[in-house]
Amino acid sequence: MMTTEDLKHKLNKLKEEHQTLDEEIERLRTQFIYDQLAVQRLKKKKLQLKDEILRLETKLIPDIIA
Repeated sequence: MMTTEDLKHKLNKLKEEHQTLDEEIERLRTQFIYDQLAVQRLKKKKLQLKDEILRLETKLIPDIIA
């Protein structure tokens, strides 16, 4: 099982990768002719990262008893 620090570290790495993909998508889209399939693949990867980020953030948030 991962420790809280491990989860935070992984979360930061995923956020960095998510930001890098966002920058790459924007770079590709600014080109006069760009590979739409490549952009779609990057967007799909970005969504997968977002899902993983949310999953890890949920693990880091302690359960609150109402």
